[in-house]
Amino acid sequence: MRIKLSPDANIAPNLSIVKAGETLIVNGDSFDFSPMGNGDTLPVSAITSTWFRADVEKLEDGELVITVALPNGPNASHAQRFPEDLVNVPDGPVVLPLPLPAPLEVSE
Repeated sequence: MRIKLSPDANIAPNLSIVKAGETLIVNGDSFDFSPMGNGDTLPVSAITSTWFRADVEKLEDGELVITVALPNGPNASHAQRFPEDLVNVPDGPVVLPLPLPAPLEVSE
């Protein structure tokens, strides 16, 4: 599975993704892509979630290609603003790019 990340500063900041085979669990909602055959495309409009940003493709070699929104807050890191594709994602929690540490507040 290849997960493409699409930076977005206008969505909720919390994103949790877990992969289980050909299923993604996004913030607790399960999306099973196992019925897709090689060469199939699932239109993004058929997915009941605003987290998905492009059609889901299952390539001829069986690899799923899925594009998911990646929250970018005010302290977004370079890795969040310009994310690389996540390739050969193993089952379990998906490791996403982390933000920079929040600036310390200085009291006078």
